[in-house]
Amino acid sequence: MQEFEHNTATAEAAKPHGGKRLSSGGSGIGKAVGKWALRLTAMLLTAVVAVAATVLISLNMICSDKFPSAQQMFVTTILETGQFKFLAGWFLSSEEIQEIVDKNSMKELNAEVDADLIQVGGSGSVDIQTGGQNAEQKDIEITEVAGATFTGTMMIVKDPSRVSLATIYPWRDVGVTLDELVTSNGAIAGINGGLYDSTNNTGGRPLGVIVSGGEIQYNRPQDYPGLVLVGFTEDDILQIIDISKLNAAGVEKLVAEKRIRDAVTFQEEASDANNHFVQLIINNETREMNGMGSGLNPRTAIGQRADGSVLLFVTDGRGRFGHLGASSGDLIAVMEEFGAVNAANLDGGSSSCMYYDGEYLKASVTFYHANSSWKLPAGFIVK
Repeated sequence: MQEFEHNTATAEAAKPHGGKRLSSGGSGIGKAVGKWALRLTAMLLTAVVAVAATVLISLNMICSDKFPSAQQMFVTTILETGQFKFLAGWFLSSEEIQEIVDKNSMKELNAEVDADLIQVGGSGSVDIQTGGQNAEQKDIEITEVAGATFTGTMMIVKDPSRVSLATIYPWRDVGVTLDELVTSNGAIAGINGGLYDSTNNTGGRPLGVIVSGGEIQYNRPQDYPGLVLVGFTEDDILQIIDISKLNAAGVEKLVAEKRIRDAVTFQEEASDANNHFVQLIINNETREMNGMGSGLNPRTAIGQRADGSVLLFVTDGRGRFGHLGASSGDLIAVMEEFGAVNAANLDGGSSSCMYYDGEYLKASVTFYHANSSWKLPAGFIVK
């Protein structure tokens, strides 16, 4: 050990003076870089804190009684999201939230669809530009719709038998994007459908009820309150049916009696936990609203005209292209304009998407899926 220390000391003494200055200079550069890194980190953290504080202060102002319209829009909108419902509870009590929901909800519309009002292949189609009847149409027609707070794409499918529900059954943890669902089933177009588990964008498992090709592939109607079945019979008639009081056996009986071939479920609930709606128009009767009816969000809706043509409608929102999204009233107005006899709201938000002929006409509003969709377990497709 003594000898090792001696040799080390000798080696240090033998180093040229310039070598020591180089070592000192390298250390100085390292310290300077470290200081700049710390300063940059501090600046970034300060910016993040400033933005967060600004957002919180802004939200607090929006949720105050000084801006009742903004408060109501914020609450009704945020309760429709999958991940940010909790924000309303940061600024308002459950009682205050429920009061806002009650003031801006939708009246019940649970009438049974009258199949006699739909004559597949018959008259009753509407020319949107002229308002005339029986205008010549293509099998699939795409129309852009512009609203005050959204842009939307309407797909009109003249033959309702071309619209079905594609799924990834048997279920697994991870679903597929809409384009995969469409192309793997030999289809040309598609939209997202009903409730599903979207946690961490896994998307492999539906919620509620799924019927595809006449087969019940998922049947847990009592897991969520207020479920409504939306889909087609074997006669290609769009059905919108409240199944909130049915158990699994009741669903089996309903599917058999109504001869349901393809269907999903979405949730009808107006509470301090959720603010979802389904029925829009039934038998030409539009749903009445209290106040604003709903918030503004990306939307996916489905409808059917008197001639059997299916209306598939998807909008943007949540800041995409500067738009907040569509309200329940917007959906009703658009479906009325396009001649819907029956229409329903489906799952919206980041799930809303439309794919046609090799491209997304409407993609997810989530920035990291801006040119695609979230993973899905099922979707309505057009073959």
